[in-house]
Amino acid sequence: MPLSYPKGFIVTNCRKTKQMENDLNLKFLALGDSGVGKTCLLNQYVDGKYNGKLAPTVGIDIREKSFQYISEKCSPLKVWEIHLQLWDTAGQERFRSLTSTFFRDAIGFLLVFDLTNENSFLNVRDWITQLQNNAYTTDPDMIIIGNKKDLINERVVDQVRVQQFAQQYNIQYIETSALENINITESMELLLDNVIIRMDKNKDLIKQNPFIKANSSIILTNGNMSNYNNENQKHQHTSYYEKIKLCCN
Repeated sequence: MPLSYPKGFIVTNCRKTKQMENDLNLKFLALGDSGVGKTCLLNQYVDGKYNGKLAPTVGIDIREKSFQYISEKCSPLKVWEIHLQLWDTAGQERFRSLTSTFFRDAIGFLLVFDLTNENSFLNVRDWITQLQNNAYTTDPDMIIIGNKKDLINERVVDQVRVQQFAQQYNIQYIETSALENINITESMELLLDNVIIRMDKNKDLIKQNPFIKANSSIILTNGNMSNYNNENQKHQHTSYYEKIKLCCN
């Protein structure tokens, strides 16, 4: 009997009995100005918790989540075994040139701005330009996220305005609240669907991007890098973290 799942059905902590054909290691980058809520958004998605007292991210922080995912956008339906790395980047100006080092190895991008901060929205255009210049393609999969939807009285960025902006770039837009857990999972599924559709249509993309293949991703354990298959990548990322230490000391 064929599988029947609701749209975006996710099963976490699944036990695998064998290597599945559709196993994917995916790397998503969260980009945006400092203070827009990238860390809170990712924490809410991974842990289901909100902490509003977090200090600004310094350099890069990585969260991971493994689950099975079924997308109705694929025909026929496929069960995808996903290991998702969520890279939380620093939004401060001094880290932006370092952050771009990681663009090319990522397969999806979350462009986050603060609905109560006009400048954070205006800077989304700059983040898009950086992606077009540094990502694995000039047309990478990305979504725009307007965060802090719960702060209705403090909102300064109009929804229609953002939608018109997103349409100019043919990018999907969604509004979230990390505090109240509004549209957090939905935003991830929106990007995940786009990425899976691209990969399902372009099998060569999996061969070209080492982060998609199993056992080729970067794993950080207590701040140390391991599990590399590519020594050049290891050197590049080691250099990055050395630069971060210099910036922060």
